[in-house]
Amino acid sequence: MPMPRSQQVCLDDTPYYHCVARCVRRAFLCGEDPFTGASYEHRRSWVERRLLFLASVFSIDVCAYAVMSNHLHVVLHIDSEVVKNWSVVEVLERWHKLHKGTTFTQQYMLGGTLPAYVISVVEAAAETYRARLTDISWFMKELNEPIARRANLEDECTGHFWEGRFKSQALLDEAALITCMAYVDLNPVRSGVSETPESSDFTSIKKRVLAVKENSQPKTLYPFVGNPRQDMPNGLPFKLADYLELVDMTGRIVKEGKKGSVDASLLPILQRLHVSSDNWMCIATEFEARTGRVVGQASSIDQYCESHHRRRNQKSAQLLA
Repeated sequence: MPMPRSQQVCLDDTPYYHCVARCVRRAFLCGEDPFTGASYEHRRSWVERRLLFLASVFSIDVCAYAVMSNHLHVVLHIDSEVVKNWSVVEVLERWHKLHKGTTFTQQYMLGGTLPAYVISVVEAAAETYRARLTDISWFMKELNEPIARRANLEDECTGHFWEGRFKSQALLDEAALITCMAYVDLNPVRSGVSETPESSDFTSIKKRVLAVKENSQPKTLYPFVGNPRQDMPNGLPFKLADYLELVDMTGRIVKEGKKGSVDASLLPILQRLHVSSDNWMCIATEFEARTGRVVGQASSIDQYCESHHRRRNQKSAQLLA
């Protein structure tokens, strides 16, 4: 039986999660359907625009993403602190970008004097919306449902477009995070859709490479802020240059089809995280197949199991041993 989403997402364990949504009924999200010859490549932009728009509304950051022919990968970061500082007005402004809200919330946003009971109802609604704006299930719902309706309209059909439940994995430590991000960014190269990571359309890696050429980072993606240190700003705990080098070298090996390993001495990220270079290629290219609901190094898995009173799942514990 599938585990309830509320038990899979726990911010006390980690704010990072890998989510995968897959199409059903042999539906094509993007690309070309080999059975009919119809092209759905234009749908990639639907997904990317919606995904990055939601990141500007929710208190959830996009770390990595890849829009494939019949599925979507995204690595998310939940910012549970910033949302606490949002005023009622800011919460309602954000929610109203997605939905109309209620008559009372609309009246509240227009200003003017309102009865005390109306203000009380509005404040209660705002707290409900505040919780939703840090909820991965709501984020994925707001991403998937509009795409499904638009695709069904274009396909002139009804019914499910996505699988009923999206898959989510908790990324317990930095090793799990960097491995999953590389796995997502290398999806098009591994599947043969693209020659190199930086040429992979509708992916986070291409957006980051284009920004680097202008000496910046994409404002729509969670930024790299360097290795952990005192007074650490919010962002991914790695150097961007190190990550791009890691993905580039891994991508070259994947494209050449060689059974090689990455020399950890050349890659500071693997060195700092004490990641086995012998295992890196295997995990970075087979992340989903080799991991379970929670992903991390042995110590992170042990701590998770102890805090949740669960037995250790050996599949989850294999990551980067």
